[in-house]
Amino acid sequence: MARDVIVVGAGPVGLMTAGELALGGADVVVHERLPAPTHQSRGASFTKRAAECFDQRGLLDRLGGTEPADSHFGGVPIDLGMLAQDHYGHRGVSQFRTERMLEDWVRELGVPVLRGREVTALRQSDDGVVVTVDGPDGPAEEHAAYLVGCDGGRSTVRRLAGIGFPGTDGRRGFLTADVTGIDTRKRRIGENLPGGSMVMAMDLENGVTRVVVHEAGTVPPRDRDSLSFSDLADAWQRLTGESIHHGRCRWISCFTDASRAAAEYRRGRVFLAGDAAHVQPPAMAQGLSVGVQDAVNLGWKLAAAVGGRAPEGLLDTYHAERHPVGQQLARNARAAIELRLTGEDMDPVREVVGELLAHKDAAEYAAGMLSNLGVRYEVAKGDHPLLGRRMPPDHALTLPDGTRTRVAELLHTGRGLLLTTDPTTARTARDHTHHVDVVTGTWTTPPDPGLDTVLIRPDGYVAWTSPGTTDDLTDALDRWFAGGHRLSSRPRPEGREPRPDCQDLS
Repeated sequence: MARDVIVVGAGPVGLMTAGELALGGADVVVHERLPAPTHQSRGASFTKRAAECFDQRGLLDRLGGTEPADSHFGGVPIDLGMLAQDHYGHRGVSQFRTERMLEDWVRELGVPVLRGREVTALRQSDDGVVVTVDGPDGPAEEHAAYLVGCDGGRSTVRRLAGIGFPGTDGRRGFLTADVTGIDTRKRRIGENLPGGSMVMAMDLENGVTRVVVHEAGTVPPRDRDSLSFSDLADAWQRLTGESIHHGRCRWISCFTDASRAAAEYRRGRVFLAGDAAHVQPPAMAQGLSVGVQDAVNLGWKLAAAVGGRAPEGLLDTYHAERHPVGQQLARNARAAIELRLTGEDMDPVREVVGELLAHKDAAEYAAGMLSNLGVRYEVAKGDHPLLGRRMPPDHALTLPDGTRTRVAELLHTGRGLLLTTDPTTARTARDHTHHVDVVTGTWTTPPDPGLDTVLIRPDGYVAWTSPGTTDDLTDALDRWFAGGHRLSSRPRPEGREPRPDCQDLS
């Protein structure tokens, strides 16, 4: 049986991609090479925008408690308190907890997550993709309309698709471990040490401390399997004078300062997302977050394509929108690592950067890059400040029946959203209501006092406003959502039928 989409990789990005596809009505399966979830958690934080993406799907509360994450660029702090918008990320969330939450979600949506299955070959044609999967019963071929590689920095899918991965090789080596039973001083954004060394210690849940060490002159280890906790503890003691040898190590790994972005995020019917599309040092705390946003950008578009309701060129917008973000991420990572670890020769530059970031405009720009709130897509012609940017999810509306709701709650379905105070404008979208929810009401907390109508894509980005957009609303609807005559006859997943009454939020 041919699937609509095969997702390779059951990390946070692969699971988020699968969930987004399932919300859009696609028949999707996830193949994961590892036989069971790993408790290794490279990611321990996520950005403000990643948190908003989870909130848009009703997932943020499932993660439980988190704490606000400060912001810095290459160890130079950014004072987020002076900014009008909340740029604080979330810290202290192990990647294992995020993966567990997302796997529960996709299973609720009916997506099979098949473990112990490694993709070893692929070929594609004009009609689909055929992959060879080596599983418990031996190799077998599977067919799908599309394939999404979310299989990490050493992506097999990227290699098999022949997609280049330009960037810089790692020159510095870092050791990282999750440790219990230690009581070291916390260094949540890391602490620079003389000569270009760095140490970091951050609380996770259940008494676990995430420890990271870079000792100047240390190159990436050739044999990762030979690492031991004593290697890290010895380096920690040399740099800080403290002993953590008595700690109990849950897992240990290493990473480098390599930074790369795939030359193409799409080749034919093969797409890349997450670390398969971009890698950077985990110390940037960006990889998981940017990958989740890749998934949210791609999922609804690919679901529309397999459902027969994608306007022409919709799939091409994935590379056009996300590739520049990946390139910027790779550039920022290189700049931040050099700023942080070059040693005393970089002190004058650090002082200048610190002075610049003390100014609100510069701090807002830098915080926007690091929180991912600064992302802006080319969606339409116009001058409204929200156009092409994410819609802040906490803005609230009051519906005609008196119900109050947040924008994030209205995006839980993974469908397009037209919010308007004008019933006449609402009727303009009547040919698109199979895949756009139309909600009339009044702003309780308006994003802009003069905003009458806003069209929001399923990923939360604003595609049209009134006033402020030159293009007609009908043009915007046709660009991002095909009309009713393009609707596929495929049934939506159980519990995901379009609302007969677009104001009924039950």
